[in-house]
Amino acid sequence: MPTRRSMLASTALIGALAPFGVAARASSYPSGPVKLIVNFPAGGSLDTITRVLAQKLQARLGEAVVVEDRPGASGMLGTAVVAKAAPDGLTLLSSASALAANPTLFKSLPFDTLKDLQAVSLVFRTPLVLVVNPSLPIHSIKELIDLLREKPNQINFGHGGPGSAIHLAAELFQVMTGTKMIGVGYRGAPPALIDVIAGRVSLMFADVGAAVAQINAGQVRALGVSSTERVPALPHVPTIANAGVPGFNAVGWTLICAPAATPKPIIDKLASELSAAAQTPDVQSLIIKLGNLPVNSPSPAELQTFLASEIDRWGKLVERAGVAKSL
Repeated sequence: MPTRRSMLASTALIGALAPFGVAARASSYPSGPVKLIVNFPAGGSLDTITRVLAQKLQARLGEAVVVEDRPGASGMLGTAVVAKAAPDGLTLLSSASALAANPTLFKSLPFDTLKDLQAVSLVFRTPLVLVVNPSLPIHSIKELIDLLREKPNQINFGHGGPGSAIHLAAELFQVMTGTKMIGVGYRGAPPALIDVIAGRVSLMFADVGAAVAQINAGQVRALGVSSTERVPALPHVPTIANAGVPGFNAVGWTLICAPAATPKPIIDKLASELSAAAQTPDVQSLIIKLGNLPVNSPSPAELQTFLASEIDRWGKLVERAGVAKSL
């Protein structure tokens, strides 16, 4: 019969060996195919860049990295899959910045964003461009503001669903300019842009990369970009901050996350490999080509703090704008 002393010794030995077990799991990671879930529809920068990133990550990990689109409910459907997945690093999330707005935008979520997810790597930032249908008789941000003040709640704007970056940018614009528009939601940004071109909605904030061709073709008119600096893909388009709304800054981002309980050694390995994959020339050139901004990703711990700050920032806007949903 084991004595109390032998039981204590065994417990101590198990505790001492535990870190080696975690390290062993990390060194053998991945133990199978990795699923990378994209929580918004195909067709935008998020899906396109994630797929190229997955190819580079697959080459580095030596296991298949499969991209799976799980759009719906402002990104919550795909996010829930990852939040509830086994914490083994084999199910990851590629999410747009709606991830930060949803905790305030919706009354209840099927997960706790900060408790159930661990931020791993920041892939790129997404500046937006405010575009209008050419039939709208305006050519500047100041002219748009004047029109909106003359016609409160008469001009509509398209967006890619509640909490999407292009939705929040429009809400921020209204709050900062004291104007009121009617929001029209779509299943992603591409169909919203199609309706701006067709004139069914008057304007929208669009991903720069998705709108450059239409801007150059004269199908939509660009009034300003949402970042604090001009965007290389649209060098002649001013920032909204300099064109009439001082301090305006609404830039989206793409973040790779894992289930929160994933062991730190696996998180650290993933962060290192994702960063290296994102820095390859192919991925960097695609990020820039699509009108996005490359970044050097902070550490996972710093990114978790960043995510918390973004939840606070956009949550305050959601509450101020009065756009929270009772869902």
